Amino acid sequence: MGRHAEIVRALAMRAKAAKLKADGAALGDEGLKEEGRRRETAGRIAQAEAKAARRTARH
Repeated sequence: MGRHAEIVRALAMRAKAAKLKADGAALGDEGLKEEGRRRETAGRIAQAEAKAARRTARH
């Protein structure tokens, strides 16, 4: 997968996670909110790794 595609995938992961968190908050479901937090953290890590790989590939 290309570097740009990895960043886009990570952003999509974070967007889906934010929706889960919002849905959990709206429904009062702590489990759903927690799952959203976990996925958002995973997306944030994936995004940071993709950006770092992209930076090192350029230099």
